[in-house]
Amino acid sequence: MTTRNKLTAFKYLSGTALLLAAIMAFGLFTYSSEPKAKESIRTHRELFQEEYNIFSLPVPENPTFAGEPVPVERSYICESLDRELLVNTYWQSQTLLFIKRAAKYFPIIEPILKEEGVPEDFKYLALAESGLIMRARSHAGAVGPWQFVSGAGRDYGLEINSEIDERYHLEKATAAACRFLKSSREKFGSWTLAAAAYNAGRSHIIRQLDRQKTNNYYDLLLNEETGRYVFRIIAIKEILEDPETFGFHVKKKDLYYMEPTYTVDVDSAVNDFADFAKEFGLSYKELKDLNPWLRDDKLTNSRGKTYQIKIPENGAFLRKNFQKTDSLARVTLKEAKRQ
Repeated sequence: MTTRNKLTAFKYLSGTALLLAAIMAFGLFTYSSEPKAKESIRTHRELFQEEYNIFSLPVPENPTFAGEPVPVERSYICESLDRELLVNTYWQSQTLLFIKRAAKYFPIIEPILKEEGVPEDFKYLALAESGLIMRARSHAGAVGPWQFVSGAGRDYGLEINSEIDERYHLEKATAAACRFLKSSREKFGSWTLAAAAYNAGRSHIIRQLDRQKTNNYYDLLLNEETGRYVFRIIAIKEILEDPETFGFHVKKKDLYYMEPTYTVDVDSAVNDFADFAKEFGLSYKELKDLNPWLRDDKLTNSRGKTYQIKIPENGAFLRKNFQKTDSLARVTLKEAKRQ
């Protein structure tokens, strides 16, 4: 075979090989990859449709707040409560945190409400206000679990200065909130209006009652925040009192618990809380987390006032000492608190 013929044959074979390679690649793409991709998408879609469902929620037939009926027989009242039930049910991460923190802080709040003569339902107001985040702060400058602004905090007996801010003191702030709520209840004759006044201020509620010639919260046309406020509290109450109805399943071991503590009376200056903490085998962070109302790294205490500072018992921060059962917890949390 001549050199020219050899070159021609080589070019022919090379072209054929390239053509065959292209056909094989096309075949692999057409008969292998594409069906697998379609099968994967189809299966994923089917699984999604089988496993993921969103349901509307039944509005409770006879809900109450602080012993006062909620008139859900009116369409617009029913719709308002439905909205808050949906928002709080399907904002799952937030509501799960509500459930967990309630187990930790409700046992502190409930006896204070009872002692002060305030309905227990107001514990849900604190949850709605701050999520029971002890260091919560709003854009308006309201702080702590009950979200007091400084003026109102002082008006109701809380010490507020650069070193001490009792708005962050759960027990004292709860008692102050009770004083406000009882005063509002006396003014309006309604716990529901007292709750609304906690959000909007008494003077605003008084003006709206006079302007709209009513004495009932559910008859008032209010701004968006206050108009939703009481319904949000009621929705949180409904969910936390019967969580499984709303799809929340929480094991008792996953709830948060208040660390066991004892108190130390301090009636003099503390020069450095980091050193103070070390005397009790604590870190500065642990001391401040248990006592968020201590706002500085020192305490001048020129008046010699006695302050009670919480100190954890030995092993208080070890999770192994908390509840370990895997059984599901009702969000009333009453059983969990007893154990």
